[in-house]
Amino acid sequence: MKDLFYLLFVFTMLSCSTQPEPINYGTDACSYCEMTIVDKSFSAQAVTEKGKQFKFDAIECLINHQIQNNTEMATQQVADFTEPGTMIEVETALFIKNDTIKSPMGENLAALKKEADKVNSKSADVYSWNEIVNLFRGRDSLSLNN
Repeated sequence: MKDLFYLLFVFTMLSCSTQPEPINYGTDACSYCEMTIVDKSFSAQAVTEKGKQFKFDAIECLINHQIQNNTEMATQQVADFTEPGTMIEVETALFIKNDTIKSPMGENLAALKKEADKVNSKSADVYSWNEIVNLFRGRDSLSLNN
């Protein structure tokens, strides 16, 4: 009986992990727009405090999902545009908008590590995580309504 209790305890703890699961590019669907996630330069992911996983094909999908659902997330990560497939925490990222960036949902939005030498602010609009979320929140209607 003691072994069964221990096994259930371990299973419960493992099922509530707030660590993001790897994105299976070409297979996983976006939790917001339901498109298949294929581009490693723009993907994003989030995990709730209870361990529920969300994967996104674009940063704008993560932002719109957060605004619509107002769910507290334990982890939120975005792909580093300069190192496709490498995920970084949203708090350690700079978000750039520029017409030359062709993100999957058309917002021209990408993220990169907060390193000043990588960003030419004269050629792109640069935002922190809170600033980009507030930019989306301030619109009359969300750019991606389902």
